Amino acid sequence: MFTELKDGRKLLDLLEGLTGNPLPKERGSTRVHALNNVNRVLQVLHQNSVELVNIGGTDIVDGNHKLTLGLLWSIILHWQVKDVMKDIMSNLQQTNSEKILLSWVRQSTRPYSPVNVLNFTTSWTDGLAFNAVIHRHNWDKVMKLTPTRRLEHAFTILPDKKSIIMYLTSLFEVLPQQVTMEDIREVETLPRRYKKECEEGAFNIQQVRFCPSRSGSLLAIIFTCSRAETPSTVTEVDMDLDSYQEALEEVLTWLLSAEDTYQQDNISGDVEEVKEQFATHEAFMMELTAHQSSVGSVLQAGNQLIAQGSLSEEEEEEIQEQMKLLNSRWEALRVDSMDRQARLHDVLMELQKKQLQQLSDWLTVTEVRIQKMESQALAEDLESLQKQIEVHKGLQDDLEIEQVKVNSLTHMVVIVDENNGESTTAALEEQLQRLGERWTAVCHWTEERWMKLQDIQILWQELVEEQCLLKAWLTDKEEALNKVQTRNFRDQTELSVNVRKLAILKEDMGMKRQMLDQLSEVGQDVAQLLGNNRASKKIDGDLEELTQRWDSLVQKLEDFSNQVSKQY
Repeated sequence: MFTELKDGRKLLDLLEGLTGNPLPKERGSTRVHALNNVNRVLQVLHQNSVELVNIGGTDIVDGNHKLTLGLLWSIILHWQVKDVMKDIMSNLQQTNSEKILLSWVRQSTRPYSPVNVLNFTTSWTDGLAFNAVIHRHNWDKVMKLTPTRRLEHAFTILPDKKSIIMYLTSLFEVLPQQVTMEDIREVETLPRRYKKECEEGAFNIQQVRFCPSRSGSLLAIIFTCSRAETPSTVTEVDMDLDSYQEALEEVLTWLLSAEDTYQQDNISGDVEEVKEQFATHEAFMMELTAHQSSVGSVLQAGNQLIAQGSLSEEEEEEIQEQMKLLNSRWEALRVDSMDRQARLHDVLMELQKKQLQQLSDWLTVTEVRIQKMESQALAEDLESLQKQIEVHKGLQDDLEIEQVKVNSLTHMVVIVDENNGESTTAALEEQLQRLGERWTAVCHWTEERWMKLQDIQILWQELVEEQCLLKAWLTDKEEALNKVQTRNFRDQTELSVNVRKLAILKEDMGMKRQMLDQLSEVGQDVAQLLGNNRASKKIDGDLEELTQRWDSLVQKLEDFSNQVSKQY
C-alpha cells in the first residue's frame, strides 16, 4: 500500500471521489512529479480544513509508514467521523468532532458512577467505559470482572485512540444523541493535553516547547507540541530508613548513568546533523522528565524521615547531605541540558534561516531565468528547438538538485517559549507558505514547458520526416512519368503498355493524396504550438512547395493521358 501511494496519484483519485472535484495529476515518473502530486494532495486537504501535523510531501514519497497511515487517518476522521456528526456539530456550532464525541460518551455513561471518561486513551483501558456505552450486559456482572476480562467482554481488539474513536463513532451513529452546550462546556474544563497543529503547503514546522529555568524546582523539561503534564503528587506514607536508602541508591545510579550519557559534543555546522543532535538531546531530556518524579520522591522521602523525628542526629545530617548532593547534581544536569538545548536551537534556527534565505535567493534567480525564457520566442527550426530543449533540461537538473535542499525544509524545528511562541510560529508559517507557493509555481511552469517542448519536437520531427518521404516519392513519380511514351508507337502492344503505366501512376497519386492532407494538418499544429511567425512561414513555404510539385505532377499526368488517348 505504501509503495502504491508514493506517487500521489491514488491519493488524488481518493480525494476526487470525496470532494467531487476533478484533480489533475502530473505525468511523469520522476521524484519531482511524485512530490508535486503529493503536495497537491496536502493542499486539497488544507483547503478542506483537514488537520495535519508534521506530515510533508517527502514523507509520503519516501514511503514513511507511520506518517502515511497518519495521513489516511486524517482523511478518515474528516470525511467519515465528522460526516456522522455533521448535523449535531452544525446545530451546536462546533468544529471539533472529538469534543462532540467525548461529550456524548460522558453523557451516556453518567449513570454509571465508576466510569469517568476524560479522554480517548487511558479512560478506556479497564473496559468499564465501553460496557457502559453499550449497556447491554448485566452491570453487576461486569463490575466483578477483571479489567482484562472487561475489555474482552467489550471487544476483542486492544484499542488505540483511533480505534476507540472509530468504534464510538459507529455507536454514535445508531444510538440516541442529545448532546448540549452544557455537555461541551463540561468537556472543555476536563484535564487534557493541548496540541498545536501547524501544516502549511509543502512545508511543516515541528514545535518544541520548554519551560524556563527555575532554580531548585523539579519541572517537566521538554515536550513536543504539547504542554507539560503536572507530575503526580507523592503519597505521604511512613518511610523507613532502609527504603529511603534503597530508593536513593536507585536514583543516584540512574543519575550517574545519565551524567555519563549526557553528550557535550561540539555542535555541528550542518543543518541535518544539528537536527539529529537536537533530536538526540530532546530524547535525553525526555528521559530526565520521566525520572524527575523519582528524584522528587526521594527528596520528599528524606524530608518525611526527618519530620518523623525518629532519626539520630548523625543519621539526620547524613540524609540532609545526601539530599543536598542529589538536588545539586540533578539541578546541574537539568540546567546544563536546558542550556545545551537552547544552544542547539539557536544554531539550528540560524542554519534554517540561512536555508530559507538561500531558497528564496535561488527562487528569485530562477524566476528571472524563467521570465527570460518566456520572453524568447520558440525556435525557428528543429536544430534551434533542440538547443532550447537542452537549456530547459539544464533548468530541470537544477530543480532536481534544489529539491534535495527543499526536502530538508519539509520539517523545520522551532522552540516556542511563552513570550513569543505564537508570533514566531506564525512568521515562519507565513514565510514557508510563500516559499512553498513560489516553489510550486516554478515546478509547474518547468513541467508544463517541458511537455510543450516535447510535443512540439515530436510533431515537428514527424512533419520533417514525412516531408522528406513525400519529396522522394514525388521525385520517383516524376521520373517515372517522364519515361512514359506518348506518340510514335510501333504497335498496339506498345501503346497498351504506356496506357497501363499512366493508369498505375494515377492510382498511386490517388492513394498518396491523403498523406499530403495529413502533412498540412500536422504543419498547422506545429505552427500553432510554436507561435513563431518566421517558423510558421518556413513550414507553410515547405508545404506550399510540396503542393505545387504535386499539382504540377497531376497536371502533367493528365496531359500525357490526353496525348495517349488520341493515339487510339
